[in-house]
Amino acid sequence: MVTFSHLDEGTPEDLWRRDAALAAAPPLDLAGLRALIVLAAHPDDETLGAGGLIAHAARAGAAVHVIVATDGEASHPDSPTLTRARLAEVRRREVGAAVAALAPSATFRRLGLPDGALADRGPALERTLVEAVRDALGEAEDGGAAAGVVLAAPWRHDAHTDHDAAGAAAARVAAGAGVALLEYPVWMWHWAAPGDPRVPWAEARRLELAPAAKGAKERALALHLTQTAPLSAHPGDEALLSPGMQEHFERGFELYFASPPRDARATFDAVHAASPDPWNFTTSWYERRKRAVTLSALPAPRYRRALEVGCSIGVLTGELAERADQVVATDVSPLALERAAERLPDASAISWEHRRLPQEWPEGAFDLIVVSEVGYYFGPAELDEFMRRCLGSLTDDGALLACHWLGTIEGWQLTGDDVHARLRAERGLETVVQHRERDFLLEVFAKPPALSVAQREGLA
Repeated sequence: MVTFSHLDEGTPEDLWRRDAALAAAPPLDLAGLRALIVLAAHPDDETLGAGGLIAHAARAGAAVHVIVATDGEASHPDSPTLTRARLAEVRRREVGAAVAALAPSATFRRLGLPDGALADRGPALERTLVEAVRDALGEAEDGGAAAGVVLAAPWRHDAHTDHDAAGAAAARVAAGAGVALLEYPVWMWHWAAPGDPRVPWAEARRLELAPAAKGAKERALALHLTQTAPLSAHPGDEALLSPGMQEHFERGFELYFASPPRDARATFDAVHAASPDPWNFTTSWYERRKRAVTLSALPAPRYRRALEVGCSIGVLTGELAERADQVVATDVSPLALERAAERLPDASAISWEHRRLPQEWPEGAFDLIVVSEVGYYFGPAELDEFMRRCLGSLTDDGALLACHWLGTIEGWQLTGDDVHARLRAERGLETVVQHRERDFLLEVFAKPPALSVAQREGLA
């Protein structure tokens, strides 16, 4: 675990300038950039880590959105001259002026979350970022919108608790939304050294700054006076950023750790290309039995219009079609939908639809929504959005059925238990059925007042 103090001498900038690997880092590719969202943990992070990027994007005609999570009121805890409230007020003015210096056209939002406590505010950060990404995707109206949206945030291993929390939240949102993520280091330049094995150098990309962008960054940094200069001559008012630390951000380039967009379509297309039945739906007794339990758990004998989320090759879909007048079966993989349609060529009640949910939600109301083995592929904020969409389209007499594996889900943030805990926490739903085994958890929810099967028949 990395620990450091801003009072430490830190790594000299001259050592970084002589590092051949840093000089040889590949260039950052910003071709096709339409919208840039920059998250800062504190006022000044946006300038230190991404000021050149903000200026570059604005000058290239991209929409720029800057979100600052805290007001930075904890930067000088022992100051005898400024209270936390007064320091926050000054820093709010500084960051507003700095963003305007970097990109006059940028939109700017302060969240006012507590400085030093972002680790406890991950869901709030994620909700804000999900909204910002969704709005940015809407701005990118032509094809390949996700490829033109970039989310930049502090590096999630920068070793400052707020930077790490902000970066982790951004990483989850970027993965869930399928947009590119750029992580900018700030304190890494202070505590690390060239070649440090804790740093993902293979992901590093350089953004060379044109004179206009470099000049804008210099002007913006000069506006963060509470961080670059002493508040007063009294102990406790020392500059947070020493001259040596500031040198790291006076370079003619910025460094980012780049994660390309996670392409859910490509991921699940590859899964279905590798096998005509990747989860053994047609051959496994476990899968056949689980489907039987699923169908038995449905509270009503028949449904008007059902939505199946993540239908894969359509094995459960075909059985749902026997209980519903219409089934809208969605999947993010076109190849999966091809296989499903080939399996059930005469299923006129089924509409096979290529959609990435929850973003591309189908229109209309449903009296049955089935979420089987897909909820853990969402990020936490995306799951919140999914729940909002479900509540908006579920009829008052409808049912939401969720069924999930309880084992380990490699490479994804959530577990089956996580998904169901979120469903049970939703105030707009009540649990009607709950069935738990060692392997999977199945629950059925309905809008209150939810009726049991016996109550529906007047038996209770």
